[in-house]
Amino acid sequence: MMSIILFDGECNLCNQSVVFVIKKDTENHFRFASRQSKIGNQLLDQYKIDKNIDSIIVIDNDTVYLESDAILHICKYIKRWRILCIFSIFPKLIRDVFYKGFAKNRYKWFGKKEQCMIPTPEIKKRFLE
Repeated sequence: MMSIILFDGECNLCNQSVVFVIKKDTENHFRFASRQSKIGNQLLDQYKIDKNIDSIIVIDNDTVYLESDAILHICKYIKRWRILCIFSIFPKLIRDVFYKGFAKNRYKWFGKKEQCMIPTPEIKKRFLE
């Protein structure tokens, strides 16, 4: 079964994170779509996700993961990053305070693109269209 990662296609950090996950996801568990894409918007509508939410989104088996839960869900499938799932011992409320603070400043710290990244043909296979 695969999970879908919806990411902010304009965010440099988000784009680099997608490239990182693609490289580390040796089992090809994840598929990707930018939130700004047609399929991204369709998934937001289908799962009744607020289009203004400032979070990476993971959809797995019709379950939606947001904010720190999404990050921990991704880590669960990445060897050597599974150890980070230990942070799930902290209440979501506390984890999300850190997540939201980071997300709020990501453009300032990492920059913003005018358009979504254009993946190579090899990486493009991992993207939903």
